[in-house]
Amino acid sequence: MNHDNYSPEYIRGILKSVRTIALVGASSNPVRPSYLVMKYLIDKGYQVFPVNPALAGQTILGQAVFGQLKDIPDPLDMVDIFRNSEAAGEVIDEALSLQIKPKVIWMQLSVRNDAAAARAEQAGLLVVMNRCPKMEYGKLSGEWAWVGGNSGLISSRRQTLHESGRLQSLGLGPGKTS
Repeated sequence: MNHDNYSPEYIRGILKSVRTIALVGASSNPVRPSYLVMKYLIDKGYQVFPVNPALAGQTILGQAVFGQLKDIPDPLDMVDIFRNSEAAGEVIDEALSLQIKPKVIWMQLSVRNDAAAARAEQAGLLVVMNRCPKMEYGKLSGEWAWVGGNSGLISSRRQTLHESGRLQSLGLGPGKTS
């Protein structure tokens, strides 16, 4: 896998297939990127489990905060890592030790750990490094253009609304068209 250049199909496939996400390094501060990403993913219909040992037992955006991945009662589809590159290796090893392993390891912008990514891929997991699922979702759904961004994608396909009728989606589920 070339971790410097992910195809839109690869990213779309991941974002369409996952439903439960552990967000490791979650913050309760509404101006922190992890908080904004968590809010966005919840708004898109994902079930997000915030993970932060310092905040365990509290809530962020109405979601109970867990101290570690193994404390989450539901199987995880994806682990989104908001930690530095070195710490990402520990998080990935923890994910690989779960009885039911996640399908995807996602490392946030500027987070890259090639050795840990290789361990995850060897265990059959998909890996994304140095990317933000909020930004990637926005690029693929057309929302990125709303804030002046260039997604790099050209399509004549009509964008669809999320089930809530408020936000665009990747065409997940029975979205509504306007």
